[in-house]
Amino acid sequence: MSKLHYALFTGCTARQSTPELLSSTLAVAKKLGIEITILEEASCCGASHLQDFDEFLAHVINARNICYAEKHGLTMITICNTCQLNSAMTKHALDTDPDLRARVNEKLAEVGLEYKGTSEIKHFLYALIDDYGLENIKDKVQIPLSRFNIAPFYGCHNIRPSELHHDANGGENPYAPNSLDRLIEALEGHPVDYDHKNKCCGFHVELQANHTSEVLAGNAMIDAVDNNADLMVTPCPLCHLKMDTYQDDIGKVIGRDVELPVLHMPQMVALALGCTPEEIGLKYHVQKATHLYSETA
Repeated sequence: MSKLHYALFTGCTARQSTPELLSSTLAVAKKLGIEITILEEASCCGASHLQDFDEFLAHVINARNICYAEKHGLTMITICNTCQLNSAMTKHALDTDPDLRARVNEKLAEVGLEYKGTSEIKHFLYALIDDYGLENIKDKVQIPLSRFNIAPFYGCHNIRPSELHHDANGGENPYAPNSLDRLIEALEGHPVDYDHKNKCCGFHVELQANHTSEVLAGNAMIDAVDNNADLMVTPCPLCHLKMDTYQDDIGKVIGRDVELPVLHMPQMVALALGCTPEEIGLKYHVQKATHLYSETA
């Protein structure tokens, strides 16, 4: 297999709120021999909030980020579902609307950039599955996750709208996604099948409708627990923040204690590949997760 090389758009969350996501992503890449060029010049994707106030500006900043990947001649990978969605939305809009593309490029010219549409955009989850390959990952496993029942939580923005993501996520079915399940199996873990694995975590309505947000997250977590999950894994740091940091609040709203470790997708892979506790960053979780190391020993 030829060496893979990607331009990594980290987004904001992996730089600030969940640095363990970035460190575990880089650790996985190192273990698998994947070359990563971090797009240091890139900025926020708009987080699905800027778009509500100034859609054109959102397209400009996302096009700017994509331009940096184009300058390297690389596929841009993301490690956040919302970053993936917003970047893909801009790419689709500019690739299908010549007038919008011209207007965006007029603004980009002010900083010496031009969007050309030459770089693909793919979440790291699908880069691992579609480009590196599950069989190749399986061959690299040093610590099988066979002791764990792992609940995959897909979130919204990697799988919906399906027509936008179809070419970038291996044709994932938003009603019956299986990429995380297959990755868990490749790492010799046991994927938990439960109804809420492809539902919304509630993150984006946390400030506007707090009760609804807690109910959405709680329904998913209780569903996973009731189906014997030992831990949950998600490819989205926003889902992770909601599920990991709000478990006390969620428990109060749904009337039931919730204590479930929630891993970032690269952390789960890194754990199976034999990465160190420092590389994986489990000590930064709000819900205790460091015990997972002793259970794999």
